[in-house]
Amino acid sequence: MEYLAGQYDVVVIGAGHAGIEAALAAARLGCKTAVFTINMDAVGNCPCNPSIGGTAKGHLVREIDALGGEMGKTADQCLLQMRMLNRGKGPAVHSLRAQIDRRKYSEVMKHKLELQENLDLRQGEITEIRRLGDDRWQAVTRMNAVFEAKAVIVATGTYLGGRIYVGEVSYESGPDGTFPAAFLGKSLKELGLRLRRFKTGTPARVLKSSIDFSGLQEQPGEDPVIPFSYDTAEPLKNKAVCHISWTNEKTKQIILENIHRSPLYGGKIEGVGPRYCPSLEDKIVRFADKERHQLFIEPCGENTEEMYLQGMSSSLPEEVQLQFYHSIKGLEHCLVMRCAYAIEYDCVDPLQMAATLEFMDYPGLYGAGQFNGSSGYEEAAAQGLVAGMNAALKIKGREQVVLDRASSYIGTLIDDLVTKGVEDPYRMMTSRSEYRLVLRQDNADERLTPLGREIGLISDSRWNRFVEKQELKRKELNRLKKTSLPPTKELNEILVSRETSPVETGIRLLELLKRPQVDYACLAPVDTTRPDLDPNIFEQVEVEIKYEGYIRRQKSQIDEMRRLEGKRLPKELDYQEIHGISSEAQEKLNRVRPGNIGQASRISGVSPADISVLLIWLSQNGKAVK
Repeated sequence: MEYLAGQYDVVVIGAGHAGIEAALAAARLGCKTAVFTINMDAVGNCPCNPSIGGTAKGHLVREIDALGGEMGKTADQCLLQMRMLNRGKGPAVHSLRAQIDRRKYSEVMKHKLELQENLDLRQGEITEIRRLGDDRWQAVTRMNAVFEAKAVIVATGTYLGGRIYVGEVSYESGPDGTFPAAFLGKSLKELGLRLRRFKTGTPARVLKSSIDFSGLQEQPGEDPVIPFSYDTAEPLKNKAVCHISWTNEKTKQIILENIHRSPLYGGKIEGVGPRYCPSLEDKIVRFADKERHQLFIEPCGENTEEMYLQGMSSSLPEEVQLQFYHSIKGLEHCLVMRCAYAIEYDCVDPLQMAATLEFMDYPGLYGAGQFNGSSGYEEAAAQGLVAGMNAALKIKGREQVVLDRASSYIGTLIDDLVTKGVEDPYRMMTSRSEYRLVLRQDNADERLTPLGREIGLISDSRWNRFVEKQELKRKELNRLKKTSLPPTKELNEILVSRETSPVETGIRLLELLKRPQVDYACLAPVDTTRPDLDPNIFEQVEVEIKYEGYIRRQKSQIDEMRRLEGKRLPKELDYQEIHGISSEAQEKLNRVRPGNIGQASRISGVSPADISVLLIWLSQNGKAVK
């Protein structure tokens, strides 16, 4: 017998990285919120790599933090090692990556949920959601408890219809041997949502004492440690060292001899895997001419001997895994504590959602994370934050937030999902953004903290620190414009050592920093009026000076993009009525239902000619866009 167990403003299904940010955002904006998890001990679990950030993903973490989210703070609290990736490249692609203590991360996140006002953390499997006539919702647990809500956010990760594959063995399961969400998928299909099957995988975990580190390359962290969160005040320290090894010809031979036993190649797995994070057998087959593949040996935490083998995910049989792991230098005698596996799961076609992450035909229903067809903790957390804040804003009668592509990587991620759709698990990369010189990780606060403040997720103390930082940055730019250095011997020796021409007359600091070879560090001995500022301020100032012309060009492109974004499209428009638009464009426009001309122009299959015809038709039929 079912029973009415409670009423909430927002119900969040799943307490992974997406569910956590969604629940915290909704609760902090004053909504009575419940977050449901199948297993309370799996809150904030990191079932794959024990790390947060990475190329482009570090940008997402910084942006989540700038908006008032929690991932960056918690990653800093659980830090084992921090590195800034892509140091040898331009500032647009610099990205932080933190090796974290995965168990501590889970514990800290769980405790934050427990302490959050307006938020209930509950263990229970949601088996069904129902839409009521007044746009309210019901969520039903396996124990027949019925919870009513004004909004529901689905953040099921890889649990929805989860199935594990290891060679010929397969069974229903969530990640890390947990129970899957076995019934909710049927309810979502009956509701009318279009679902598909995706898959991902994870490598083995091996016992630290069984690894021979003597011949492996060390990969230490960077000092001083740069935190993810703008709230982290205490200096952070690196606590662990990672190691690098390589596969070899014997590894390749073992895999090729057993490739027929892979469920991926044997046809057992129907789900589509991630293009940019393939399994080892995928890499061996797809890059057949490559002699070796790199792997990273990383600690899973301070109080565990488990080591993670990044780059070595597999779904081959357990005995085959043992053979190829033992063929690798340093792992010849490793004890595999948990074997690698592939997991297949249900997710939704994100073309059914608006850029708010609300389903267009189901008011009050939102999706976030891997349920939306993405992959990765950071992508999930970013979507969870947006879904949670928008559900709360809608309930409060406020306008929902749409982050555009020029505001953030979060905006780019969501726009790609809801405009272009996905054919395989979506992973954020810097190359996906056409405005990446403006969307750097160092200026995430400048871009997004004012919005976080307006929404209500940034505290007074955090806001005051932000305002102070912006004022210090303004003063430093003025100082560089006004301060000139005389052509001293010391200055010219610095310039010659940097392979740039000496000066014969006085020169402003601003002009010196425009030179590619010159930076703040090398000018320190002669820059005697320099104030003691946060290194992040110096970094931002220097980048903006050196790349001024490129940044100005990107900002003009952004202005044009936003002009098109401002041309709204009627929601009820049937594009089949518009003659002159290609049939493919008509089909795609009706399916995506873009909110504006800018979004319409980014839909695959919609040409510039189609956009021109659309604009003319709207004008001639009295539906001119603003």
